Amino acid sequence: MLTECKLTRSETEESVHEVLDQINDPFLQQSYRSLGAIDSIRVDGSKVYVKLKLGIKVASQENAIAMLVRAALARAGIANCQVEVSSSVLHCPSRNKGNLSDVKNIVMVASGKGGVGKSTTAVNLALALQAEGAQVGIMDADIYGPSQRTMLGIPDGEKPDLIANQFLQPIERLGVKSMSVGYMSAAKTPMVWRGSMAVRALQQLFEQTLWGELDYLIVDMPPGTGDIQISLAQQFNIAGAVVVTTPQEVALVDARKGVEMFNKVNIPVLGVVENMATHVCAKCGHEESIFGSEGASCMALEYGVPVLGSLPLDKRICENADAGLPTVASDPTGTLARAFFDLANQTAAQLWKQNLEQSAGPEIRIVEI
Repeated sequence: MLTECKLTRSETEESVHEVLDQINDPFLQQSYRSLGAIDSIRVDGSKVYVKLKLGIKVASQENAIAMLVRAALARAGIANCQVEVSSSVLHCPSRNKGNLSDVKNIVMVASGKGGVGKSTTAVNLALALQAEGAQVGIMDADIYGPSQRTMLGIPDGEKPDLIANQFLQPIERLGVKSMSVGYMSAAKTPMVWRGSMAVRALQQLFEQTLWGELDYLIVDMPPGTGDIQISLAQQFNIAGAVVVTTPQEVALVDARKGVEMFNKVNIPVLGVVENMATHVCAKCGHEESIFGSEGASCMALEYGVPVLGSLPLDKRICENADAGLPTVASDPTGTLARAFFDLANQTAAQLWKQNLEQSAGPEIRIVEI
């Protein structure tokens, strides 16, 4: 039952701000006021209207966040209230030009070595971000071993449309725009490139693809720390990098090299993803850390970055990707997909925080009376 608000208008407004100062965003553990997420507060007689605008597309959580805020306000004696939660992804302050000008954030998914599940992680990350309401593209920059055609279920032989003999229309699958050098040739044709040719080819794919408006462009990078990584980092304004590793020390050694490389080229590392963290036996249910444990956590602590997600070693993830329907698309409500949704939300939240800090100006409080 709703109760009448007996405070004055200014007292009610101040009470709402005090309550919002005490509620932490579930992803960043910071108050909505500190995150600049208070869009407006309006007091109309005994009723209060609160609008929050998050810097992260998180459709699955918006109603829960609104309920959390209403409950906190009710406990403070402001029960007659309406809370609206919306979102708008912040643009990376350093914008790109041309066909990339409407891409808000370019995010590299990288690994120091191959075989750690980087490409599978990248495609599921892109799909999870899209499922949460964001506009997403994925660029397959693993030029020597492109795999997104297979993972997205794009038939062999299907190629991007050529516009005005100059631009490429990305192929859209499962709600995500995609581009890959693998789209230009048959699946069995090997990619034989010299270093300079590979860099130039990727640069052209980036610049000549008609990406349109995107909140996130996920770039599936080739493994290692060579010419391609350094050149792309220098030629484009990259919002951040996600480093994928396994808990095994031999993988962590190379993952550290990846972090060091991004630090040297001034690309923020958003965090570390620990793939193949644990395996649950399908027959007995026993959970085991096959490749060791806490390796990514120790590395993240060493570099002062968060662990964005912990992903299981499960054959269904590989089977889904091989079938052209990655886990997030094939079983979006399952426990495996939940791990990728958690990764997507944490990645988006770190970008929100980073872009907010880089574009910070004087605090402006908007109050509708």
